[in-house]
Amino acid sequence: MKTFGRWLASPWRRSVLAALAGALPVFAFPAPSLWWFAYVALVPWILLARSAPTGKRAAYDGWCGGLGFMLAVHHWLLPSLHVFTVVLAALLGLLWAPWGWLVRRFLGGVSSPGRGAAALVVLPSGWLAVELVRSWQGLGGPWGMLGASQWQVAPALRLASVGGVWLLSFLLVGVNVAVAVLVAVRTVRASALAGLLAVAAAGCAVWAWAPRPEVDGRVRIAVVQPGTVGGADSGQRRFDREEQMTRALAGQRVDLVVWGESSVGFDLTDRPDLARRIAALSRATGADVLVNVDARRSDRPGIYKSSVLVGPHGPTGARYDKMRLVPFGEYVPARSLLGWATSVGKAAGEDRGRGTRQVVMDVGHGLRVGPLVCFETAFPDMSRHLARDGAEVLLAQSSTATFQHSWAPAQHASLAALRAAETGRPMVHATLTGVSAVYGPDGRRVGPWLGTDAGAARVYDVPTARGLTPYVRIGDWPVHAALLVLAALGVTEGVRALRPRRSPPVPSAPPARTVRESPARHGH
Repeated sequence: MKTFGRWLASPWRRSVLAALAGALPVFAFPAPSLWWFAYVALVPWILLARSAPTGKRAAYDGWCGGLGFMLAVHHWLLPSLHVFTVVLAALLGLLWAPWGWLVRRFLGGVSSPGRGAAALVVLPSGWLAVELVRSWQGLGGPWGMLGASQWQVAPALRLASVGGVWLLSFLLVGVNVAVAVLVAVRTVRASALAGLLAVAAAGCAVWAWAPRPEVDGRVRIAVVQPGTVGGADSGQRRFDREEQMTRALAGQRVDLVVWGESSVGFDLTDRPDLARRIAALSRATGADVLVNVDARRSDRPGIYKSSVLVGPHGPTGARYDKMRLVPFGEYVPARSLLGWATSVGKAAGEDRGRGTRQVVMDVGHGLRVGPLVCFETAFPDMSRHLARDGAEVLLAQSSTATFQHSWAPAQHASLAALRAAETGRPMVHATLTGVSAVYGPDGRRVGPWLGTDAGAARVYDVPTARGLTPYVRIGDWPVHAALLVLAALGVTEGVRALRPRRSPPVPSAPPARTVRESPARHGH
């Protein structure tokens, strides 16, 4: 152990180890999908930051661990952004520096039972604050939130209906902290065991008492996934293939046909011939067709990605323009400062236009749907707002052609399970290429996935539900609670820092000795 301690004395070795420890949670996400690993994946990182000799070194451990985490969950960007991926991961990793300091503050040295119990609340709150900040679209959005690793765990999906993915992240970090305490801090093991029991009790209570979605019907939704189409005229050839696959759905009594992101590469106003062909498909299938247009608009400047509903007589007028764009993929933040990224990778040469509001569409057959485009499925607030606005089915149009052979398509498809569980609304994730998937209102998968190697049109019987989940009604209450905890901590630390220190009491002078005169000195 002493030899390992001497080995860690090197700042560079310690930094590398922190980065590797921070990268461990990636194995809990698809494609590995080792969901159970998320309950212990942070323990090495926590133990390392706890052992830091100083608070400054603990903050470095937090930063390096954050770099490793962000680089691991975004590693599929390396072929597109190259070294700039590492730069972005390093910048975002800074968000975990305060978290590393908090780990040492509450678990370092010989921790008292009070500090150990507080760590079970403060450290998950600090993690949630990091996830909140990095969830801002301009910083990359909430891709790789720790709670999203639990997308296939039924009890976790029930918890998501109460507190969203935020509650899952909070509880996962709390469990990791408790396990780290059981491993390394003997003095507060009782608090750790109490914390684990509290998490288990909360899960049981939610499973027993949280309202379940009330299934009230079914709709038949067809997903058209053409797969990869290459060549010089790929846009037109892709459209022809989608048309052929959709026409084969005639007679299957579908209620809606959904194409993937960028399924139409031409503005339908400029290409009325394409609009007529899609309208003919609507008449043949007896259902509206939701396409996604990625083209320069004829009625306003710029390129937009838009969900456009086409009925038997042509475009219905229902249109949703994508609001939250992919940083560097669809626009470059602070282009005047970071525009050089286009020279080292495949960053957007021109910023896409941005929509201003979400839209709920009436698609016939009495069905109301809420469309999202690609990256937007990572944002829990967007699907929650659509559910509150009356959407009965959530639809995601996506394409992961650039990252077809990475872990990204499966992880992207898994997010729809969480959005369905959070809102109590079924969600259809339809891709141009990638992984298409459908989930019921409880977040469980409906039918098989269409994998990255598939090119097919498939009809899903999708259960619909009524009522609103607690998360839709209340909102992001775990985030608000975490911020209150951190605010209380800040006030406590501030009062402690400003409180005048007591000076030790001045010792009183010893009483003067009384010298008695000796009779011999008076010479009687």
